[in-house]
Amino acid sequence: MSMVMEEEIKRWTAKRKSALVIEILQGKTTVAEASRAFDLPPSEIESWVDDAKRGMENALRTNPLDMREQYEKQLKELQAAYGEAMLELRARKKLQSLLGEEDK
Repeated sequence: MSMVMEEEIKRWTAKRKSALVIEILQGKTTVAEASRAFDLPPSEIESWVDDAKRGMENALRTNPLDMREQYEKQLKELQAAYGEAMLELRARKKLQSLLGEEDK
């Protein structure tokens, strides 16, 4: 995929996404350059790169996880992160109440 496109991309297929991600991984372009060139949010392109890295890591395993196992593993990680964030929020509220501070 060249940064010079003959026609405007209306739909980002998996093939187009993977071509862009490969260019980023090979150092031919950066997320910022691609973001500007294709009018995409950098976070969206970064998520494609992250997904590609996870898929590549799984493909290179001796015993690759199937898609369901991958999603379940990711869900557990997200649930754990959410739980930690909730505990921290509760601790901050408790500390505020003990210190006599009001919510701002």
